[in-house]
Amino acid sequence: MPKITFIDSHGRRHEFDAPEGLSVLEVAHQNDINLEGACEGSLACSTCHVVVDPEWYDKLNEASEEEEDMLDLAFALTHTSRLGCQIKLTRELDGLVVTLPVATRNMMLE
Repeated sequence: MPKITFIDSHGRRHEFDAPEGLSVLEVAHQNDINLEGACEGSLACSTCHVVVDPEWYDKLNEASEEEEDMLDLAFALTHTSRLGCQIKLTRELDGLVVTLPVATRNMMLE
């Protein structure tokens, strides 16, 4: 099982084993990590925005145009930002580290 580490907005590390095929968002929800996911992974918001550790960023599949469009709406966007709903865990991503931004922007509520 791949391991994933979430670094929360207070800098605390939370490490979990997760089945292959689950998204970062799904793993966060299963483990009570505060990653919103208002659209439940349907690529209609940016509330599952995570910052991928630079060591891991190039190992991810490329973001789709739809994901890039949603990322444009994310709060505190960085060059290694991705949507947690779009990152599926694989054996190759064993050890993935993502940081949660200090805030999110939920355009679905506006």
